[in-house]
Amino acid sequence: MMRPRPDLTAHAREIAPLLLGSLLTSRVGGVPVTVRITEVEAYGGVGEDPGSHAFRRETPRNATMFGPPGRAYVYFTYGIHWCLNVVTGPTGSAGAVLLRAGEVVAGVDVARERRISARSDRDLARGPARLTSALGVTGERDGLDLFAARSVLRLMLTEPASDANIGVSARTGVGGAGAGTPWRFFLLGEPSVSLYRRASR
Repeated sequence: MMRPRPDLTAHAREIAPLLLGSLLTSRVGGVPVTVRITEVEAYGGVGEDPGSHAFRRETPRNATMFGPPGRAYVYFTYGIHWCLNVVTGPTGSAGAVLLRAGEVVAGVDVARERRISARSDRDLARGPARLTSALGVTGERDGLDLFAARSVLRLMLTEPASDANIGVSARTGVGGAGAGTPWRFFLLGEPSVSLYRRASR
């Protein structure tokens, strides 16, 4: 039985907490690895959110953010890391939810091989760059439909966490006018949630 496609046309700040607890399965390389999402951050559109890649305008780099909701927006940062987002909002509006951290719940051995520097299993996907590394995700997955039946990256939403189990804070590593925007959401008590850090000057 096919699962109904979720409606992700709302603003990223509304969709973000709904992704907590969801299951993201990667079949990159033909080996499945599943991460339960424990931390996310929302990013808005043009002229709205100074912390967003889409704040000024659409560019070749951020074009996926303006596309259909439910697509993967994958970008390169600091010249060494890949980060994975879920596109939200109506097509053309620009919005995305960064998947910041999660717990590897299946394919742990594969994730360990990809993340040999991890000190423990809680660190396998603890942070956005570690999460993509554990899943084997790189920029070639940008624009991928995360809800297509045969997608190599498949996201399955679960029952939303209760408000009492969700923590909220400013986004980590975001500076300038967007520094204090409280669009980081995480599951309380989860060891896989990454540490909050202020933006470096």
